Amino acid sequence: MSITTPPRKHLWIWFLWMVLFFSGWSWLVFGLGHWTEVREHWPIALAMALGSYAAGSTPMGGGTIGFPILVLLFDQPAQLGRDFSFAVQSIGMTSASIFILSRRQPLAWAMLKGSMLGSLIGTPLGIFFIAPHVPALWIKLVFAIIWGSFGLLHIRRIGEIASHTGMTDFDERWDFRVGLAIGLLAGALVASVTGVGIDMVLYTILVLLCRADLKIAIPTSVVIMAFTSLVGIATKNLFTGVQPGVFENWLAAAPVVAFGAPLGAFVVDYIGRKPTLFFVAFLCVGQLIWTFYEERTALGWTGTAISLTAVAACLFGFERLRSYGAVLVGERKRRHPGSQDPH
Repeated sequence: MSITTPPRKHLWIWFLWMVLFFSGWSWLVFGLGHWTEVREHWPIALAMALGSYAAGSTPMGGGTIGFPILVLLFDQPAQLGRDFSFAVQSIGMTSASIFILSRRQPLAWAMLKGSMLGSLIGTPLGIFFIAPHVPALWIKLVFAIIWGSFGLLHIRRIGEIASHTGMTDFDERWDFRVGLAIGLLAGALVASVTGVGIDMVLYTILVLLCRADLKIAIPTSVVIMAFTSLVGIATKNLFTGVQPGVFENWLAAAPVVAFGAPLGAFVVDYIGRKPTLFFVAFLCVGQLIWTFYEERTALGWTGTAISLTAVAACLFGFERLRSYGAVLVGERKRRHPGSQDPH
């Protein structure tokens, strides 16, 4: 697994990006007269202050906060929450990615490259052929179940996940193929439907299967979500269009996430990733419970039982990945006696 850590940092690249972004945003808002929209949508900007911090410091994109805020709290359509996730992450996660790359933080490059290629193919295919056929209730449930399960995983396994150092060194061709499969499947089946999720899938593979250090897994997940968000919002703008209201909410939230996501990537080095992951994990579980409560009439007892079974299936899948990761580590050590995970 290639992990590159060049010695020199080039933060001037991030500062240049910020100047270019705020120049463009200021032209849109003040030059073209969109200040009214920004002022009217200030609540989403306030909410994304927390969402952008989570986006930069955890494997959970800004849409993880933005989606339930818009859909559950503001009672907006699930399709709007999905499109807004793509739009706001295309700024926040991109800003965090530029910051990460400028700081020369270590990344799982082989798997990241494979997942980027897979996402480039899978996300548009999902937008064209899968997402249009998924009802709004299902979008809410897919989001709630995946992220609720992810939160439960961290509440149970946070000590083990946070203790990993380095990364299990497999063959880079294997890593690339795994990343390619992740990008294709998660891009088509998860990100295209909810606007988030491919970062969680890649992160899960890295920490459970590859035993990756959080300092490697989280930045890698940020970069893939930024790339997928750019692919998603570009595809929707060019071919399918975005939901009404996305642009106005994006205008209000964009300056917050452009600064907040990199700030999260920076501050978490000082307060630690474990407390932040715990906090966001409880938010994920909370939105799962909230969704079940809000949709209790539509779900009924049968739908609730099926949804809880889906949560259990996700947790079972996480545990199987963790067990297989232990097997792979053991096989590697047998092939290379005396070897250890790289630090």
